[in-house]
Amino acid sequence: MRGPALGPTLPWLAGCFVLVIALCLLRRPLGSLLRLTARTGVGLAFLSLFAPLGNFLGLGLGVNLFNALVLGALGVPGFGLLMLLKWTLHT
Repeated sequence: MRGPALGPTLPWLAGCFVLVIALCLLRRPLGSLLRLTARTGVGLAFLSLFAPLGNFLGLGLGVNLFNALVLGALGVPGFGLLMLLKWTLHT
C-alpha cells in the first residue's frame, strides 16, 4: 500500500511557497510602506492635537489624510511647508 496522496495539499504547499518568495522580494518596499503608515498616524495625531491651539492662534490646519501624509513623509519641514502653503493661499 502507498502513503497518503499529495493531491489536496500540493496547491497549498505551492501557494505558501509563492507567498514566502513574494514576501522575501517585497520585504524592503513593504517595510517602507509600513514605516510611512506609522509616521502618517503620528502626523494625524499631531494635527488633531494642534488643531485647537492652531485655531486659537490663527494657524489652524485641517485634520485630513493629505496633511497627515505630508507630515509623515517630510516631518517638521512638512509642517512648515503646510503652514507656508496656508499663508500663501489665504485670501
